[in-house]
Amino acid sequence: MAAPDPNQKEMATDVGAKADLKQRQIRAHYDEETITVYQAYNSEIASAAVDQQKLCASPKFRLTRMTWIKPSWCWMMYRAGYSYKDKNQERILALKMKHEHFIGLLEKATLTTEPGKGIAPGHTAGPSEPDRKKSSVVKVQWDPERTPRLEKLDYRSIQIGIPSSLAATWADKWIIGIEDVTEKGRALERELRENPGVTDEELLRRGLVPPEREFLVPLEVQKAIRMD
Repeated sequence: MAAPDPNQKEMATDVGAKADLKQRQIRAHYDEETITVYQAYNSEIASAAVDQQKLCASPKFRLTRMTWIKPSWCWMMYRAGYSYKDKNQERILALKMKHEHFIGLLEKATLTTEPGKGIAPGHTAGPSEPDRKKSSVVKVQWDPERTPRLEKLDYRSIQIGIPSSLAATWADKWIIGIEDVTEKGRALERELRENPGVTDEELLRRGLVPPEREFLVPLEVQKAIRMD
């Protein structure tokens, strides 16, 4: 399984510079071995996860529902309102996974078919394998990407839904590092509020927006989840 090229050019954060990006492309912060994805939780789950470096450390963490992870920092900021949206999203965690496990999730994935869930007009999800149980299927949806100011862009950002049948393995074995990045999100919101003229390049330079670049996946995965 080929790993993404570590020399792949970083994506600019300037909206205009992104105008020529593909509609459906995975962009993420990653190194030669790991990729970072994000999810927001309540304080009890997040504190236990960071302290013990196990996402399922708290008994409040539920393994019976689908969990959606996002490799896009700005989409996570949009989803959680910079961590201010509600108590169940008041702590934002950066979760590191090995490339092989991240790609392994995508190899099990099918597209969502709900209206407005990111499938471009004219595209429909293919049928699931007959012997797959619904609860074991990883879901992928493509939603409009966001700027650091949460403005909608005209290309897509991936979300990956991990089903309950894989949740325990993912939470206990496939996450190899957990960092609380809540304050980074709040610092971003504060900077944008207090200094509305700040550029995306300055946000990147100051570490308030992480560098994200294209993450390459096998051709069969690209076809299955309708990547450009």
